[in-house]
Amino acid sequence: MWRHYLILSALLSLFPLICFPQDKNPDNQLRGIIRQYGQVEVTIPYPGLKSADRLSRNVSILSVKDNIIFISLSPLTVEWFINQGFIYSIPEHRVVRGIESATSSIQAMNWDKYPTYPQYDSIMQAFNMNYPALCRLDTIGTTIDGRLVLAIRLTGAIGNEADKPNVFYTSTIHGDETGGFVMMLHLADYLLNNYGNNERVTSLMDNLNIWINPLANPDGTYTSGKSITSPVRYNAEGEDLNRNFPDPETPHTIQQKETADMVRFLKKHRFVLSANFHSGDEVVNYPWDRWPRLHADNDWFYSVSRKYADTVHTGSKQGYMTFMDNGVTNGYEWYLLYGGRQDYVTYSLQGREVTIELDNKYITPSSQLQSLWQENWRSMVGYLENALFGIRGKVVSAVTSVPLKAQVFIAGHDKDSSQVFSDSLTGNFTRMVSPGIWNLSFSSPGFRDTVMSNVEVVSQQKIHLDVKMKPISYDTTKNGTPLLYPNPALTRFNALLPANLAGEITISIINYYGELISEEHNTYTPGFPVLIFTDKFPPGTYTVVFKNLIKGSSCNGRIVVIK
Repeated sequence: MWRHYLILSALLSLFPLICFPQDKNPDNQLRGIIRQYGQVEVTIPYPGLKSADRLSRNVSILSVKDNIIFISLSPLTVEWFINQGFIYSIPEHRVVRGIESATSSIQAMNWDKYPTYPQYDSIMQAFNMNYPALCRLDTIGTTIDGRLVLAIRLTGAIGNEADKPNVFYTSTIHGDETGGFVMMLHLADYLLNNYGNNERVTSLMDNLNIWINPLANPDGTYTSGKSITSPVRYNAEGEDLNRNFPDPETPHTIQQKETADMVRFLKKHRFVLSANFHSGDEVVNYPWDRWPRLHADNDWFYSVSRKYADTVHTGSKQGYMTFMDNGVTNGYEWYLLYGGRQDYVTYSLQGREVTIELDNKYITPSSQLQSLWQENWRSMVGYLENALFGIRGKVVSAVTSVPLKAQVFIAGHDKDSSQVFSDSLTGNFTRMVSPGIWNLSFSSPGFRDTVMSNVEVVSQQKIHLDVKMKPISYDTTKNGTPLLYPNPALTRFNALLPANLAGEITISIINYYGELISEEHNTYTPGFPVLIFTDKFPPGTYTVVFKNLIKGSSCNGRIVVIK
């Protein structure tokens, strides 16, 4: 495996310039650096959108600045890159400097040195043991090399965790972006130590379940063993984990073990708010990364990102976090990215995630860890507080008071999977949205759509809604017509049919011009609605014809499809 070639001596970190064999062939130089260090950085002039798109699908783009693309290559991607024939430059190899390992877990918890891997494990265990009423240690999964990917949940008011929104901080999915690793440990320590003494911290932990994963790629960070000496961006197979998540339009990515474990964890907890911490630049990056169009909640995303950067500016040295729009950027405006976690969480899981680049240096020197904390801790706390505001509520059956899973949709606003869902076990939902007056529509199978009109959202305030949905009690046998709901439909609708259609049926959908645009087979059981998807249909009015294949009985209705 490629990691076996990582033979960088610790003595090399003493020299400012790394020398390579005098091979004048740059392709062979690339191969040599890869063999020695596991990765190499190259730059090329910006080649245009089409070529940049092709690059983004095949290699890891680090950044785009002044019409220069910065690219990281691994053993898996170097030959593909060489074969493309790009004219490239090889910057001076980044020497690992300033990494000072703690001699003990106690010393590491001064947060001015990097922990060894055993010390990291001990610190996470200590959080759990020292604060049993506030902290729970969990394992997201294991890496290819068998290291644990750990997370802790911090929350107050034990006993009502199910009623509180889940939020998530994670760092160092790229193993050589190290500053966020220590920042996450420091933040967990700060929150636990200040619960009950600091009003702001206490409010956060009493009202949220705060999950923190300090190190998402232990194999990349601890490539050489227990200490950080020669970290790499990639996992043990040479894959960039932040290019490995299911893409909204091409979801069947072959996922690395670490990605598959993280996806299961994210699906289980359905975080309403999250952030992924990186290094290499200094900017808050928000969705979308892979589309030029804007997210439905672009104004909200910009506002919370702007607040993070502006809060940083109040307590930082001049010039820190000023990249792009003074520390804020829409992802696609910066550079195109496929398979990123940020877009996966926001699109596929209806979460709200940003990517926060903490440091121009990939590896923050130990001597600068305290200043990085001072510049960011207020913003880190403030970003979590966004989950306390907006529209919160509970959806239940009006008859039984049983919690319901319902789609919470803002007509005329939501698009690209920006709607949210209430939790199926508790009925709770959180919808963060910019200040304004909004009309919310609630849809749940077997229940009539419910609309809550003129809901006023005020900045930095919470609005609570109790939503009671009435079950559908419609006898389709009386008039022989189907019940289609919700109508209008966005991406799907349900159909309750007369009992005489029970059995194998065809469903034909005919457009306004009388053209058959869809026909499918299904089975109808009386009392159980048939689900029909409309996400591929253009907006308009359609006739839906249902016909039993054996009996020949049929019925039809009309559905309006909106986008």
